[in-house]
Amino acid sequence: MSEPWPTELRISKDRKNMVVTFDTGVSFDLRAEMMRVLSPSAEVQGHGPGQKITVPGKRNVGIKAVVATGNYAVRIAFDDGHDSGIFTWRYLFELGERGDALFTAYEQELAEKGLSREPKIR
Repeated sequence: MSEPWPTELRISKDRKNMVVTFDTGVSFDLRAEMMRVLSPSAEVQGHGPGQKITVPGKRNVGIKAVVATGNYAVRIAFDDGHDSGIFTWRYLFELGERGDALFTAYEQELAEKGLSREPKIR
């Protein structure tokens, strides 16, 4: 069986969500905050086991741009300046299927570390 292939990527008017529709007929409404804090980038995931970073303060982050990367992924630029995550079609599908559980685990990490989803007030 082949990997699900996206047929449409659509950014919401407020830039806080991206709807990804796959050739299987399933669509996922992915929040920008979730994609930002679960970014596959080395900045978030680290360069090896145990190096993952828990990124706080991204509740209001938006999507600045989505750029195709070859025929297998997109690079998403967020309005907080983060733009190094390359989101493969497989990873976007995984975020659609498991995003709620992954985000719940992220919120638990924040609580354990005394961090918040709220941006720092300057």
